[in-house]
Amino acid sequence: MKPTIGITAGDPAGIGPEILRAAMASRDLPEDFVYEVIGEMSGHKPGIPTRESARAAVDALEGAAKNLLAGKWDAVVTGPVSKKSLHDVGYAFPGQTEFFATRAGVGNFAMCLTGGGLTVALVTAHVPLVEVPGLLKTSEIIRIGTLLAGFLRQLGCKKPRIAVAGLNPHAGEGGDLGGEEIQIIAPAIGELESQGGAIFTGPLAPDAIFRQAVEGEFDGVLCMYHDQGLIPLKLHAFDQGVNVTLGLPFVRTSPDHGTAFGIAGQGIARADSMLAAIRLAAVMLRNRSQASD
Repeated sequence: MKPTIGITAGDPAGIGPEILRAAMASRDLPEDFVYEVIGEMSGHKPGIPTRESARAAVDALEGAAKNLLAGKWDAVVTGPVSKKSLHDVGYAFPGQTEFFATRAGVGNFAMCLTGGGLTVALVTAHVPLVEVPGLLKTSEIIRIGTLLAGFLRQLGCKKPRIAVAGLNPHAGEGGDLGGEEIQIIAPAIGELESQGGAIFTGPLAPDAIFRQAVEGEFDGVLCMYHDQGLIPLKLHAFDQGVNVTLGLPFVRTSPDHGTAFGIAGQGIARADSMLAAIRLAAVMLRNRSQASD
């Protein structure tokens, strides 16, 4: 039997339904999978989010989690949602990443984005920027770095080359611009290097390493906070970017963009990132199957 990739429509007042329809009508979908869509695709006014549209998005997520945990689906591709709208109706998770990790009972997970020549993983994700320095821990950098190395190996890198970003400008300038690189990040890199299986380099100045990665010097970048990784990723490959949750017992990917309420219903939303998310889910499932053979 063909493996099944489930797809959620996201917030039905956003662009999720229209990019999903375009993706499903595309001839670029991998043919060795079955696709099932869950979530409301109509009945809501495009560009006008409501509590009802947010609840529809939550219901789709819950339905997707049940299908995955019951073994009915092998992977899920999630449509874009509004975190603010979800929180307004009682959704208790910072994002979809944390939702699926909780439903799967997984504590060792991470947010990763990949597109074009760039792959980034985040040590801290959906938290206010002011909280980031206090949340950085050597153990967390090791944990996320290990997950990133495993993901890159799954994509075919036999010994991934991973750049580790500093937190501060110029990676702290030897302590003059902050001590996190010396006290927290460098010890984590030493431990990651000792594990073998990947090459970790850093802490490196964040304003330079993304260009180096795109040019092929690194296979991935381990970032300290959300925007440090997502700004260069979306600048480099917005229409091809894919969000991946690392560490789950199933495959979960998502387009790298949001609900785009401002253009919903106008027929101008591009389905490229949704298609890229579906194709990456297919690649990950194939690679998992080959690894288990």
